[in-house]
Amino acid sequence: MFHEDSQTDEALYKRLCLSTNKPFNDIMKKRLIKLGIDPNKSPEELTPEERSKFARLDFDKSTITWQRVLDTCDRHLRKVTVGMGPNETIQPRGTVKGETSRQQHSRETGFDITVASEIMAVLALAKDLPDLRSKLGNMVVGYSKSREPITADDLGCGGALTVLMKDALLPTLMQTVERTPVLVHAGPFANIAIGNSSIVADKLALKLVGEDGFVVTEAGFGADIGMEKFFNIKCRESGLKPKCAVIVATVRALKMHGGGPPVSAGKPLATEYTQENVPLVAAGCCNLVKHIQNARKFGVQVVVAINQFKTDTEAEMQAIRQASFDAGAFDAVVSNHWAEGGKGAENLAKAVAEACQGSRSEDFKYLYDLNLPIRAKVEIISQEIYGADGVDFSELAEQQMAQYENSGFGNLPICIAKTQYSFSCDAAAKGVPTGFRIFVREIRSCVGAGFLYPICGDIMTIPGLPTRPGFYDVDIDVNTGQVIGLF
Repeated sequence: MFHEDSQTDEALYKRLCLSTNKPFNDIMKKRLIKLGIDPNKSPEELTPEERSKFARLDFDKSTITWQRVLDTCDRHLRKVTVGMGPNETIQPRGTVKGETSRQQHSRETGFDITVASEIMAVLALAKDLPDLRSKLGNMVVGYSKSREPITADDLGCGGALTVLMKDALLPTLMQTVERTPVLVHAGPFANIAIGNSSIVADKLALKLVGEDGFVVTEAGFGADIGMEKFFNIKCRESGLKPKCAVIVATVRALKMHGGGPPVSAGKPLATEYTQENVPLVAAGCCNLVKHIQNARKFGVQVVVAINQFKTDTEAEMQAIRQASFDAGAFDAVVSNHWAEGGKGAENLAKAVAEACQGSRSEDFKYLYDLNLPIRAKVEIISQEIYGADGVDFSELAEQQMAQYENSGFGNLPICIAKTQYSFSCDAAAKGVPTGFRIFVREIRSCVGAGFLYPICGDIMTIPGLPTRPGFYDVDIDVNTGQVIGLF
């Protein structure tokens, strides 16, 4: 934009295409084809009109969706102004130097946390290197003044992005303390992104275990967000059909959903969480029941893993088992792997194997048809998975839905960004809230990754620090070099 706003079409074209004395490269040819220009022409053969079409993207600054990312909590970076330096001024194109003063080339933008970036989502959803290249090149970064989408390949950087990401496409092989192989790959959060590890890692794991083996893949945060996105987005992209969903539950979490006192990081737990209280557990099981019902809507078996803590009692865990069976779970198994390692999860593994044997891949189904309008898909997720009465869209979100559908992006799946602490957008609403509506502030597009991204309630895509950040407890013993206070 800086160069476009200060140079003529011919000057842009000369710097882009003629100054190197080279033929059009592959990325340039892709843009020529998109514009309906013969890609076999040499740079010198393009007409003045074709040169203008090729060289000028004609960005509308107000439509730019691409934000910078970093892995730091900083609320003040959610909205910033860039281009305020003394060297970020231009002589506006078409004006005469001396008659028109130079202008500051600034605009408002913002930062996201890295796990919310589209590149992270592309990494998780790419099937191989050619697919990675295609997805990165197809990322839409903004729109022209004629409302045409502008992609990374239009900017000419899709290839360079792929070069930077080619090694990142390779999963990291690690192991548990008992030497079970683990593939760690990609890290998009489920509250503000797709919340799943990579398709490449899943397919590699399936190849390694063989036809009779089992692969456990994680869908992050609550099942209402991570699991839903796994089924509706990741499974669509990979073509894989799961047979079983393992929903992890704890006595403590269900006590909170049953009306237990608030829990704050760094503060001692209230006695309700460390002493037996079966009625409180039973009251909170409504939350688990809703998750089980949601999973069953996709046609998979459900096994509940009761993640045992040392203060949990048999009566409390039995209350969870009974609620799980009543809700239609295939099994509900106490798993004491924290204390006993693999031996403590043996019964859970057997239950999952039995559930998979009794499940058919053809029973798996998606929650919505991709060809439905964007609004309808958001409403289906909100009503069927969250239990909302309906969805309200801001004026901006309404405009964005119209723009995406006009641009041909209306048939993409939906990746809702919302709090992970509640089915609703109110983090304090525990259990199974009723009588609420979902408010969509804006809808971002992740066209390269392959989904649309409604941002709901007050969820932020870059966090801020609390009054008492965790760094207060971190220090170092200068005599031994030992780090203190991380855990």
